[in-house]
Amino acid sequence: MDDEARMPFTSHLEELRKRLITCLITVGVGFVLSYGFSSQLFILLVKPLKDVLPEGDTLIFTNLPEMFFVYIKIALLAGALLASPVIFYQMWRFVAPGLYPNEKKHVVPFVISSTMLFMGGAVFGYAVVFPFGFKFFVSLGSGYAKALPAVNQYFSFSVKLLLAFGVIFELPIVILFLSKIGVVNYKSLRKRRKYAVLLIFVGAAILTPPDVITQLMMAGPLLLLFEVSIILAKYFGKKPPPESEANPEEPGEPGEPGEDSENSPTVQSKD
Repeated sequence: MDDEARMPFTSHLEELRKRLITCLITVGVGFVLSYGFSSQLFILLVKPLKDVLPEGDTLIFTNLPEMFFVYIKIALLAGALLASPVIFYQMWRFVAPGLYPNEKKHVVPFVISSTMLFMGGAVFGYAVVFPFGFKFFVSLGSGYAKALPAVNQYFSFSVKLLLAFGVIFELPIVILFLSKIGVVNYKSLRKRRKYAVLLIFVGAAILTPPDVITQLMMAGPLLLLFEVSIILAKYFGKKPPPESEANPEEPGEPGEPGEDSENSPTVQSKD
């Protein structure tokens, strides 16, 4: 680490403010560029639902300005996606003062891989999860109930899912970063695999709609990404110390002598 890592707290806040302003300006530029295509982006966003609705059914809106605000939100979302490389770069620049010089050179791979994983997660949610999830919801209708999805509600629901899939696909980058700075290593990840599986299924149940198929569609890629993260931590992270696998200082289980019990000095009782 260099002297920048020891900057005072107020300097960290000032640095954070500068990074946030840069991100907001970039998102604003992306918003302006995207607003002209907001209607086309809206059609693209609702296509997975429109494909599973009965023939002739469509989305509705109950407030006159609702569609206008939805177009604004869509353009803002598209602007944020366009600005994602800059956002990831600013995130890296913010944490860079606390890294070693040899770690700072990974900025380009970090920005590219983070952007691709985020976009890949959003595309996976849109192309794979949306059709199955929306088909399930629409199938719950009957002769006494008919699906009339509102535009604003659909937008909020779909965007939450897209962002959720984009964020969870960042798992390999997060674990690789933690392994590079020595917080975790591939051996500790392997040992805690069963806890990771439990957390993955709990997180999928929270982030996805209440149907098993959609939850499995989120949990499945997460399990795969976790295994990929272990491989990345093994080959690119910090190597664990040799004693991490079998610590000779750890006492044995009750009733079982430690490994060095035979060589350890014993105190003989005096008669």
